[in-house]
Amino acid sequence: MKNASALELDHLVVAARTLEEGARFIADTLGVEPAAGGTHPAMGTHNRLLRLWGGVYLEVIAVDPQAERERTGQDGAAAPARRRWFALDDPAMQERLAHGPYLAHWAARVPRPKDLGRWQSQYPDRIASVTPMARGGLTWRLTVPEDGAFPSWQGAGDGIVPTLIQWDTAAHPSARLPETGFALKRLKGRHPQADRIREQLQWLGAAHLIELDSAPDGAPALAADIETPSGVRTLA
Repeated sequence: MKNASALELDHLVVAARTLEEGARFIADTLGVEPAAGGTHPAMGTHNRLLRLWGGVYLEVIAVDPQAERERTGQDGAAAPARRRWFALDDPAMQERLAHGPYLAHWAARVPRPKDLGRWQSQYPDRIASVTPMARGGLTWRLTVPEDGAFPSWQGAGDGIVPTLIQWDTAAHPSARLPETGFALKRLKGRHPQADRIREQLQWLGAAHLIELDSAPDGAPALAADIETPSGVRTLA
């Protein structure tokens, strides 16, 4: 029987300096370019998407150049009130992306009847504030720290602790995407503070979604093994 409190894997997040760079990265790694996505005006980003089997998808996300022009006042518009999600405004992230796109993060879906907003209000020290979002007829809520950083627990995160998401529309967005025949086989992570992150994953009900190893002398990292028509490819 399925654990009613368990989360589900929703999507993988590839961060890129531009969508063009991100699309090439996916094409070079998996053999296909992601489909057109849309914009996130509240966050100043835009994306492209790739459908995976089982209600999972891959998102390539980058700063939207038009939003950036507005942010800096070049179009006479006011700057946004908050920093972008997924650490995209962090100088360390921008330096990392200058070397190329990479698998930076992942999101876990909170299924009904659990309500993400109510859950967050009960445990604000464990779960970041919930932000309502909309794009192209889709509406959802997800957790975004006020400073735009990746979620963390007791100082450990670095993209390995997932963002939590709950869709308010009946159909999952992956159902709108073209079929690819691709499937996520395995999501893997490593972190110098793996025990601390594992504690948070277990508390969230997400530990079963990722294979987590310790990296005492290495940098935090994610990798996804994806089954493609040409065999298994690893996205990292």
